[in-house]
Amino acid sequence: MSLIGKEIEEFSAKAFHKGEFIDVTSEDLKGKWSVVCFYPADFSFVCPTELGDLQDQYETLQSLGVEVYSVSTDTHFTHKAWHDSSDVISKINYIMIGDPSHKISQSFDCLDEEAGLSNRGTFIIDPDGIVQTVEINADGIGRDASTLIDKVKAAQYVRKHPGEVCPAKWKEGEETLTPSLDLVGKI
Repeated sequence: MSLIGKEIEEFSAKAFHKGEFIDVTSEDLKGKWSVVCFYPADFSFVCPTELGDLQDQYETLQSLGVEVYSVSTDTHFTHKAWHDSSDVISKINYIMIGDPSHKISQSFDCLDEEAGLSNRGTFIIDPDGIVQTVEINADGIGRDASTLIDKVKAAQYVRKHPGEVCPAKWKEGEETLTPSLDLVGKI
């Protein structure tokens, strides 16, 4: 069952953010654009490369009005320990949510139940809490956070311009399409 076009389920969790433990709920993801990035585990191999890459894009995402949340089935305590011991993770400024109960990972349909770990899932969520994009990768395949920029821009454009759609490889400022009978078979 696809999560596209569906509202995120309610959740409440502990998180690590800028040296503090905070509470995060599903309501915090509403009212602005959000990127939620699930990953298998702290103190692992591909995960720090992805989270560091996401940090490299964080300022640009923030300039687009996007807040970033990373989520694993580790605790917020483990996130702090990883943050304190890793040069890559110590640079992270976005919120790191702990999901030891697996409820958030299950609600986003990206839990590997046998392993008890999250899959590599990336979700773009609009200000109404509606899922606009989903990407889930196998454990051994790392993601490229730079691709989120164009996806967010496209999602924001489509939201502001009902009836228009963004074609493949669309970049901000390029032409969009307005689906209509006269375009059928002409693209």
